[in-house]
Amino acid sequence: MSRLARLEVPDRDAMRALGERVARVLRAGDIVLVGGELGAGKTTFTQGVGIGLGVRGPVTSPTFVIARVHPSVSGGPPMVHVDVYRLRGWDELEDLDLEATLDQAVTVVEWGEGLAEGLGPDRLVVHIHRGSGADTDDVREVLITSVGDRWARLDLEATALG
Repeated sequence: MSRLARLEVPDRDAMRALGERVARVLRAGDIVLVGGELGAGKTTFTQGVGIGLGVRGPVTSPTFVIARVHPSVSGGPPMVHVDVYRLRGWDELEDLDLEATLDQAVTVVEWGEGLAEGLGPDRLVVHIHRGSGADTDDVREVLITSVGDRWARLDLEATALG
């Protein structure tokens, strides 16, 4: 089962705030795949998730280190922030041994679409599209799809996006 929310996000602050609102419904074991072209706002969204979860920061792109663990400073789950842009396939993703922390952490995977779905049957997929045109340089269209039983009964728009 998939459910979809479509939002227009006007700027970086609003993108970070969206991440914070999504974090309200996240719990240990959740997987969030964040996609979009370069500069779309994937890391900005993830920074908001980190703020919402109350994890130690700063949350920066893990492009070169591939994965970074942000422990909680508020008693909640840690956030594992992964960037799979440089990985060439499932075998390299599996080498990261993310399964060891999946149950205890919220795992946010940038560039994860088409690669990280094998981490679990339940996930949120956040895809960010950049605006086009002079008046829409900062505006982003965000599509959030919930996949799996974990999300079947949750009204994502009312709970996290409203």
